[in-house]
Amino acid sequence: MPSFKSLSFLIFFAVHLIQFEVSAQPAHVEVKTNAEGQYRLHVNGQPFYVKGAGGTTHWEEVVAAGGNAVRTWSTDNAKEYLDKAQSLGLKVMMGMWMQHERHGFDYDNEAKVKAQLESFRRVVLEIKDHPALLLWGVGNEVDLFYKNTKVWKAVEDVAKMIHELDPHHPTSTVTAGLDPEEVKLIMRDAPSIDIYCINTYGDLAGVRKNLKNFGWTGPYLITEWGPNGHWEVEKTFWNAPLEQTSEEKRQSYESRYKNEILGDPQQCMGSFVFLWGQKQETTSTWYGLFSIDGRKSPAVDVLHEQWSGKKPDNQAPILKSLRLQDQSSTPYATIYAGDKGEVFLDWIDPDNDNCQVIWRWVPESQDIKSGGDAETAPLAVTGVWKARKNFKASYRAPMTVGAYRIFVEVWDSHHHYAYANLPVLVRERTPDMKPARWMDVKQYSDDNWKND
Repeated sequence: MPSFKSLSFLIFFAVHLIQFEVSAQPAHVEVKTNAEGQYRLHVNGQPFYVKGAGGTTHWEEVVAAGGNAVRTWSTDNAKEYLDKAQSLGLKVMMGMWMQHERHGFDYDNEAKVKAQLESFRRVVLEIKDHPALLLWGVGNEVDLFYKNTKVWKAVEDVAKMIHELDPHHPTSTVTAGLDPEEVKLIMRDAPSIDIYCINTYGDLAGVRKNLKNFGWTGPYLITEWGPNGHWEVEKTFWNAPLEQTSEEKRQSYESRYKNEILGDPQQCMGSFVFLWGQKQETTSTWYGLFSIDGRKSPAVDVLHEQWSGKKPDNQAPILKSLRLQDQSSTPYATIYAGDKGEVFLDWIDPDNDNCQVIWRWVPESQDIKSGGDAETAPLAVTGVWKARKNFKASYRAPMTVGAYRIFVEVWDSHHHYAYANLPVLVRERTPDMKPARWMDVKQYSDDNWKND
């Protein structure tokens, strides 16, 4: 006969085993229409409006802001991410990275297409019953710079396979913006896709009308959205795109969420904001909602208020403007090599926190890719700044001519930041100019964020 102690252990083990088995059951996710005819995801019978973030970092901040879902782009480390999401009470749109034609994949090669399908089959069998799984994202922007429309039949094969193996989770595919011919191709060649997903930035306002006009009357998700894309903005005469300040982006995030995402309750079932993290893409600040060291931008405050219904207890600084002396009429500046000058910054902190201002002078990126492919950040130069204060800094321009950006960040004491950058073209001095004092401009060898 077992002792009381061993019997207690067996009971404890059995109870926890039952709890584990219950928690390990797959969440049943389906698309339904409510009494008003509006499409909604339902998780285990309960409506689930997606308040989501695209990215694999800072998930605790998603929860703190009132979000309920995250999105990945591939199945790499899928089990690890699903377990983490489950521990935080989040659901996951699991991306399935279908290879791109622009990266050299050939959708006429039947053997490679079949091998890709079989690799996804193994992943589906492995993780389909995970309780944190929300839906499958079959391919991301496979339409970007492509010609071979057979990719949609490959998407169909994956989506059909998922439905055969997994009765609990819907399928989706993600396009780069909206194109009428693509909508028709997906409807014709990939009928096993349940949810249309769109990555869109400046064109977000057109989704509601265009998607329906193009023929898709079913549910959709906005799977990437954010500021104006670097391809959608004005440029300097030397072709440098003009990035919005963090305050301009804050206003844009707020307007787009209220008017375009919440503004279509009929077909839109929610969204995943981009990027919940930080990356170098054209600049180091263009798309990330966080700094490289994890500081939250004003856009996070917007999502916190929209997702949770209340403002955060402490807010990011507000950066109003950045301009060079005597060159405030344009959002960029031109100077001569070796010239001295000043740059002025206007900002406030709504909570009157103690703040620090970081100034950097950085060459314009020469590693510009497409479709979010990985880019290398240029290194900040040193020897430029003569004095830096909270609202202005003095400089002597580099002697190396070319395109640069002046970056400025305002850090508060609660791990928030605001930012802006100003494109600057350094021109060669003309023969009639006085010689400038020679200076040696060096580049950091460690990172792009050191305050020289």
